[in-house]
Amino acid sequence: MFALRRWWTQNALKLGITALIVIAALGVRETGGAAVYELYRWVTRPFHPGPSREAILQSSYAQELQQRLVEIESQNRSLRQIVEGEVATTTPEGVSAAVIGRNAGNWWQQIIISRGSRDGITLDDIVTGPGGLVGRIIAVSPNSSRVLLLSDPTSRVGARVSRSRATGYVRGTMGQQVVMEFFDKIPDVEVGDVVVTSSYSKLFPQNIPIGRVVDMDLAKSPAPEVTVELTSPLGLVEWVEVIPFEPKADIPERDTPDLEAGPLNEPLESDRP
Repeated sequence: MFALRRWWTQNALKLGITALIVIAALGVRETGGAAVYELYRWVTRPFHPGPSREAILQSSYAQELQQRLVEIESQNRSLRQIVEGEVATTTPEGVSAAVIGRNAGNWWQQIIISRGSRDGITLDDIVTGPGGLVGRIIAVSPNSSRVLLLSDPTSRVGARVSRSRATGYVRGTMGQQVVMEFFDKIPDVEVGDVVVTSSYSKLFPQNIPIGRVVDMDLAKSPAPEVTVELTSPLGLVEWVEVIPFEPKADIPERDTPDLEAGPLNEPLESDRP
């Protein structure tokens, strides 16, 4: 009897562990490993947190607002066609292009893109990027094109305030911020207003986003003006979209600096030997 008790004392722990292992193995076999998976999820949950309830609700609310915005924009487009006599047109399909070069000078704000006449690019086509308007095509070769950016001091774009429809034009200042001068002496404009191209623009189609108002000087002479922060990061953009566009027929064919002189006359990269 003493020998049996001694043996039990020495081997009880081993027997208990063995029994637990056998029971666990049988449980895994019967449940197909579900218990192990649930244990793994419980242990690793702090390292892989899922979306909270609040995040899921906010996401659903955001999706609802986006749908409402699409509907409101559709209604506004129909109203503009009635009020302004706009003709509903289909937006031409654009051509994607990579930015392959930038002008080395500080005065001429230009980029070179990897599409040319062989890809259907023509003079005065519109160039957009992430955030909105980037510029327009001012020179074309078979394999590349030159884009005059909105930030160039010679750039002029007809624009309006989206909220109040106050109109004017935007001119470049060699930076991410541009200046908008108004036609009215007392324009309805506020900091934070969205600025887009206007229907009076000569070289650009209307309703393309330009930027947001960040500063105002309505006492400026001879015309009030505001500072607009461009929504497209011109200094960082790597890919753009070229949209076919033909300037309005009732204006001079070109409204750009003389292409026969200055930096604009430099050959494109694809034209150099």
